[in-house]
Amino acid sequence: MKYKIHREGTNILILLAVVLLALNIPVWLFLPPWILPTVLTALAVLVYGFVFNFFRCPARMYKGPRKGMAVSSADGKVVVIERALEPEFIGGEALQISVFMSPLNVHANWVPVEGRVAYVRHHAGRFYSAWLPKASTENERSTIGIITPEGHRVTVRQVAGAMARRIVTYSRVGDEVGFDEHLGFIKFGSRVDIYLPVDSIPLVRIGQRVTGDQTQLATLPIENKTH
Repeated sequence: MKYKIHREGTNILILLAVVLLALNIPVWLFLPPWILPTVLTALAVLVYGFVFNFFRCPARMYKGPRKGMAVSSADGKVVVIERALEPEFIGGEALQISVFMSPLNVHANWVPVEGRVAYVRHHAGRFYSAWLPKASTENERSTIGIITPEGHRVTVRQVAGAMARRIVTYSRVGDEVGFDEHLGFIKFGSRVDIYLPVDSIPLVRIGQRVTGDQTQLATLPIENKTH
């Protein structure tokens, strides 16, 4: 699989490289012997490697069935599969599937279903741990509502966590979206909540590791019963 650096990380990586070089050059010039400078430089390389790894962005193509399918928006671990109220876009009960992303996961977010973006809204909020249930409603978050060709309403919620301090959302109202497209990016750890029609059939289990734009989360109902 091919990787590139996500555009959200380019400026950060350049600035970090300049800062680390500015800190390490004087260390080698003015702090003999070589043991201390070597240790500090090794730490700098580790820090840069961690941030570089965080902003990696794999080139992926979904090859499975598309009609009536919901695919994971994020890399990480499934932490929630349950019925829940989603009043913001669906306006009622839904099947919630949530994926937690650790700082070691890819943090690009993909579109989970094919359809048309009908709703986008950013909410200011707190930065509780993304593991907590209240994070979905009280944390900094962005909500994207998609209507599938069958008329199903699907909500994708990007949720900030204790470390994540910036959510980027690319989708705009009126966009026609599909698999393989980037929905957004969450910086430094968080979660994505996906709300599907309540009678969707989950294909994953709690604790399962999933891959964005690759792992099938659930099958949607054949008919839209809400209209």
